[in-house]
Amino acid sequence: MPPARSDAGASRPTLFQFQASLPKLPVPSLQETCALYLSSVRPHLSDADYARTEAAVAEFQRPGGAGEALQRRLLDRAAASPSSWLIDWWNSVAYMAYRDPVVVYVNYFFAFIDDRRLRGNAARRAAELIKGSFAFRDLVVTEKLEPESARSGPLCSHQYRFLFNSTRIPELPEDVTRTSDPSQNSHVIVIRKNKFFKLDTVVDGAALSAAELESQLRKIIAAAGDTPDVAIGALTTENRDSWAKTRKTLLAASPVNKKSLDAIETGAFVLCLDDTAPVTKEEVSVACWVGDGKNRFFDKSFQFIVFENGKAGFNGEHSMMDATPTSRLSEWVLQNLAKGTVELGPESVRAGLSEPVQLRFEVTPEVRSAVAAAEKQFGELVAAHDLRVVTFEGFGKNLIKKLQVSPDAFAQLAIQLAYYKMYGRCVPTYESAQTRKYAYGRTETCRSVTTDTVKWVKAMEDSSLSVREELAGIAGDQGGVRDMLVLEEKGALGRAAATSQTRYMARAVDGRGVDRHLLGLRMLIKPDEPKPSLFADPAYADTCYWRLSTSQITSEYYSGYGWGEVVPEGYGIAYSVKEQAFHFNLVSRHLQNERLREYFHEALWDMKAAFERAVPAPTAAPKAKL
Repeated sequence: MPPARSDAGASRPTLFQFQASLPKLPVPSLQETCALYLSSVRPHLSDADYARTEAAVAEFQRPGGAGEALQRRLLDRAAASPSSWLIDWWNSVAYMAYRDPVVVYVNYFFAFIDDRRLRGNAARRAAELIKGSFAFRDLVVTEKLEPESARSGPLCSHQYRFLFNSTRIPELPEDVTRTSDPSQNSHVIVIRKNKFFKLDTVVDGAALSAAELESQLRKIIAAAGDTPDVAIGALTTENRDSWAKTRKTLLAASPVNKKSLDAIETGAFVLCLDDTAPVTKEEVSVACWVGDGKNRFFDKSFQFIVFENGKAGFNGEHSMMDATPTSRLSEWVLQNLAKGTVELGPESVRAGLSEPVQLRFEVTPEVRSAVAAAEKQFGELVAAHDLRVVTFEGFGKNLIKKLQVSPDAFAQLAIQLAYYKMYGRCVPTYESAQTRKYAYGRTETCRSVTTDTVKWVKAMEDSSLSVREELAGIAGDQGGVRDMLVLEEKGALGRAAATSQTRYMARAVDGRGVDRHLLGLRMLIKPDEPKPSLFADPAYADTCYWRLSTSQITSEYYSGYGWGEVVPEGYGIAYSVKEQAFHFNLVSRHLQNERLREYFHEALWDMKAAFERAVPAPTAAPKAKL
């Protein structure tokens, strides 16, 4: 995403320069949202069920009805809010009040491509990641980092305030965020063999060089030895209520524990030095996503993970930041390290550097029991899940652009076609759309399944004439001509479906989707008021039950990206559309991911055949007047 442009001469804009001038998140009209809602549920309902839903929506938005009353309350809230009518609700409902474990349900991961210079050199890889991250942190702290922008203008930078020196703290009834002053906290928390170490990155007023950091990390590896410690980090994998109670117990057990937790929570970020060496994409992805649940502290805003063989990745805590700021950090670090533009410092190591300090914990029997329970719960939860990676290298963004289709829409259609091939139906699908063109904007739902989508997948899977049969047609004979016409028809239907998805995405990015607006209305229903007809109608809950939860983050520096499913019968599908490849990460509760993976390959080849036959003809240039 490009940085924002400044109107002030040639000077570069600063990170928060446009914050005060960003517009506030709008409240769509009730009529607009109700109309869009009806179109979004239509693909999932029978004629009889849709008629019932139409009646429920009509009752909801009738003059003087419940919808109008709730809309007035929401407009009043928006007018009174100095920031955003949604942000406090969203942070609470979606994250802080959410009590299930952040692993596997909230945190997400990136797996990095190899740095071929540093294969087998985990300490050096980790040291360079630290140097790159602190270079980026300096840009954030000094506000010299340019704000991101879209075609509409600059994007909100508020989430960057929670990127470094930030930790989610478990509390009852909902969690809170602790942020610490970066100028007073330049240390990194390193975890090795479940043991926590405080690594100062500044000594005697001078930042440690990459060589010095590498030396300190090797000391940590040696000090950690071969015997794992009691896994205090495993407590962060627990149900949030359980972890909140155990944290109080841990703090009460000893002032030593309080001091150690304080160091962890105030640190810039966490670096996990794992003693494993994953090789395959799936091994690396699982290790970055969940690991063993012990050599981690999942409440930290982010963790870098470096493995014995030099492979590396990232784990992000989602409550106060979406993946766009953290991906910008990761990609910036990897790109600038690859270019050699990160200042790594001299290769000499200063004499007399103090040994990194191990953070001790006095573990009572009650805490030890809580750790054991957390480890058991984590093991059962992870065992209930399966992660598979789809790596498709037949084509990528390069070809899709030539086909004149949105790469994101193409990927979304691939998800729908693969799912339809396996299950024979379309299901409610969540796609994340960022609303950061507005102050304090986060996300809106793009409901990416439309009636056009359903028409297209049915046509693609019409057993009377499959794409593979069409491809077997011989050009010139009657069958071959008909085959090509059918492909054109399927390609045309696919283009209509892609256009529908792109149109909905544009509305969502503009803050005019249905889900956040309906959430706002629902939050304003008073305890003594009956549930309004729209929300009482079964279609509302059914079409918010995201059997497919999807989102795109694309970087040529990532070999993996993903998270867990959001409903037990569903899939979490993260994807990247690279220049010459597609990457899909499939997570579910053992819903035959390996079979779905094969359908993705089949779907992408089928789509290529159809879309290539329906490329719009080039527009003729106007003739010059003589």
